[in-house]
Amino acid sequence: MRSQTFAVAGIAFGMVLMFGCGGEESATTDQQLHRMMAAAGVAPIDPGPMPTAAKIALGQALMFDKILSGNRDISCATCHHPWMHTGDNLSVSIGTGGQGLGPMRQRGNGRPFIPRNAPDVFNRGVPEWRTMFWDLRVSGTAPGGFVTPAGDQLPVGLDNVLAAQAMFPVTSQDEMRGKPGDHDVFDQPNEIALLDATDFTGIWSALMQRLLALPEYVTLFTAAYPDVPTAALGFQHAANAIAAFEIGAFTYLDTPWDRYVAGDMSALSNEAKRGAMLFFGEAGCATCHSGALFTDQKAHDIGVPQVGPGKGTSAPQDFGRQLISGNNADLYTFRTPSLRNVTLTGPWMHDGAFTTLRAAVVHVLDPSTSLRHYDVRQLTPDLQSTFQGSETVINAILANLDTDVATPRQLSNSEIDALLSFLESLADPAAADLSGTLPSAVPSGLPVFD
Repeated sequence: MRSQTFAVAGIAFGMVLMFGCGGEESATTDQQLHRMMAAAGVAPIDPGPMPTAAKIALGQALMFDKILSGNRDISCATCHHPWMHTGDNLSVSIGTGGQGLGPMRQRGNGRPFIPRNAPDVFNRGVPEWRTMFWDLRVSGTAPGGFVTPAGDQLPVGLDNVLAAQAMFPVTSQDEMRGKPGDHDVFDQPNEIALLDATDFTGIWSALMQRLLALPEYVTLFTAAYPDVPTAALGFQHAANAIAAFEIGAFTYLDTPWDRYVAGDMSALSNEAKRGAMLFFGEAGCATCHSGALFTDQKAHDIGVPQVGPGKGTSAPQDFGRQLISGNNADLYTFRTPSLRNVTLTGPWMHDGAFTTLRAAVVHVLDPSTSLRHYDVRQLTPDLQSTFQGSETVINAILANLDTDVATPRQLSNSEIDALLSFLESLADPAAADLSGTLPSAVPSGLPVFD
């Protein structure tokens, strides 16, 4: 399921960069661009190891099986669906109690929106990844430890930070766990929703009881973990498998940009090369969208309009990273998203405030003006009234604006067109159609296609 990775030897890449280091008075576009790439530390991407086929097969079943939700009505794939390029095409997601997929999904009676946009899961097996979630609440790399909301309850044996991330959507009341008093699709009481929100161990144990009650899951777990007795299996083994599937199914690194980095000067159009020079130069994008993944994986306040229900104690606003750190310097900061396959993964920003990529780019070039003139008409009608557009909120957001975006950058429409052309070059053509990653059925017998 994984796309071909465009591997490049370091010495070959060094020769490419040397091509742009001559002393000519009038350098070619490629020479100029490669000098900028060298200054930015651009390097070929390491795709990381490929998981075993058995672990991927288990992960595929778990990814699409609604048995992991308290009410048995939503799967991981509902919000990270192949038909929607591993997202859901919604500004903010709709969790348990909802019906339908993607833009057609509707909230259940009395159910809230999920506070944030469902991020794509492309290329999450790349070893460069260190943080997960919009607020960075999961971080770390194996074989070291992980920092997560579960603290000491987090079990040992997680393969990577992606697997650590996969432990938590099932614990969220609004996303997958459900609320006390809920009944599942068979009108049976939701036993998982009765557990305390901080009882991570209890929630994970209850889910494993569900899974291991099904002979087909026992067979899949045994194939994936032949050296682990069934009685010793924990939800960390399920999370490792979900991560394995995401890596196997959604690693797409054969982009025009990767081919250009490898030395194919014809891989990018002249317009895309012009956009790349703006990206690494005048537009300043590479300051935060750095590295092979085009993200510094840090949290920044870039003046994004606040839409959606808000989160936690900051609702109806969303204070972002500050809700985790408690540090007011983190107010309204959210993680820099990767730009790989970005043309496929809208709406954009932590709350899907922008429904065209062009609008998102224009916003980052001049956040203050964009925020003060935000057009709610781009949102669905049921979200338009959630925009927090008071002068007080806008001033608070702009008071903490990241210095890297505080000064407006004046780009012409043609220059913005070039930037967008460059962003298109970060998409793997094979990622356009992911329908082959869906299973025909899952062990619980619950519906996959709805």
